[in-house]
Amino acid sequence: MKNLLVGVMFWAAFGVAGWANAAPARVGSDKTYEKIDVFAQVLSYVQNSYVEKVDTQHLLYSAIRGMLKSLDPHTTFMTPQEFQSMQEDTSGHFGGVGIEMGKRHGMLIVVAPFDDTPAARAGVQAGDRILKIDGKSTSQMSISAAARLIKGVPGTKVVLTIDRDDFETTKDFILIRLRIRLNSIEKSLPLPGYGLLRIKSFQDRTERQMMEALTLLNAQAGGQLRGLVLDLRNNPGGLLSQAVRVADRFIAEGIIVETKARGNKVEQDFAHQKGTEPHYPIICLVNGGSASASEIVAGALQDHGRAVIMGERSFGKGSVQTVVGLKDGSGLKLTIARYYTPHHRSIQEYGIVPDVEVPSKEPEIPGEIHITREIDLTGHLSREGKTDEDRKLLKKITDYQLRTALSYLKVWERFGSSRPSRASAENTTGKK
Repeated sequence: MKNLLVGVMFWAAFGVAGWANAAPARVGSDKTYEKIDVFAQVLSYVQNSYVEKVDTQHLLYSAIRGMLKSLDPHTTFMTPQEFQSMQEDTSGHFGGVGIEMGKRHGMLIVVAPFDDTPAARAGVQAGDRILKIDGKSTSQMSISAAARLIKGVPGTKVVLTIDRDDFETTKDFILIRLRIRLNSIEKSLPLPGYGLLRIKSFQDRTERQMMEALTLLNAQAGGQLRGLVLDLRNNPGGLLSQAVRVADRFIAEGIIVETKARGNKVEQDFAHQKGTEPHYPIICLVNGGSASASEIVAGALQDHGRAVIMGERSFGKGSVQTVVGLKDGSGLKLTIARYYTPHHRSIQEYGIVPDVEVPSKEPEIPGEIHITREIDLTGHLSREGKTDEDRKLLKKITDYQLRTALSYLKVWERFGSSRPSRASAENTTGKK
């Protein structure tokens, strides 16, 4: 299938795609192309007569952006630098030193170094303040501009001038760039036998990384997971092909997604029984930051009854983009189709509505009265027998939606129900 984009505004969200270099056929009337002559005439006047000298490339790029702005918000133009950055994002790897950066009090800081990278091995730490990059001050530098300076050809050198609270003076870290590969998967076993799998975005190796993570989780669970929380919260999307492959691992047969392009051209992607995961209970977490490719996965799992969708209504992006590489190295991200869930639902504007709505924060119950229990009495006798370790572990989880999902999985297993019934936030929180 085509390597297409289903992500939200890639600058804000990491949504990326495949690209093509073939020029489209000329479409339109002669009158349309007469207007291009008018555009060229205006450009000539601006170049020759505007009060100040102008950057022609800037004018042309701005004109293209203005044209695309009249379409949907996911159709955008990328400069060569932006296009290159997008390609690195979609591949999940780049030449760099392995740090995540942010801003604090106007200063460029290290959020975290990635494990086993040049930055981590050199001793760069979270909270370090990056004052200079190759001698250039970062005081007025954006995060994206800093990233462009730090990224580069593997094997080349970059010098970061860093300040740290326990440094007597600033220190230069001389780092040799390597090929950095990002992992879009996070995994853990928050309760014995119950796995947590978070997909941060859909890159070109997401499905493979997911299967590697599931293999490890199954081993840690004693050979077979008792249940899984699939966390798609704040996942902005990415490659459509990877979303289909991820859903395919949990669905044995039937349609995963259907796309409809101009002229009612329809394409369908189907699940394959080979390689399908065992039928353990799954709860899929979504929220308002779950968009596009993550909505495709959640919608497929929901329509096939394979997982309970829990959390908050998703973003609601039901369109597909392709990316075209242009002659000067710039790129065009163009909306080319709408997509539909297996039950032919369009989630455009509306999003995926959870089966069980759970707010991000635990709601306060007005007028709740503390009841004194035996455990509150001074000198009470201790309980004999085995304690509920799972309950103790659950209490330590501060993520309310995750804690609720794990609680539902335990109830699901205990009562042997094929799938918990749809419920509202009131039912979840105990309100009537």
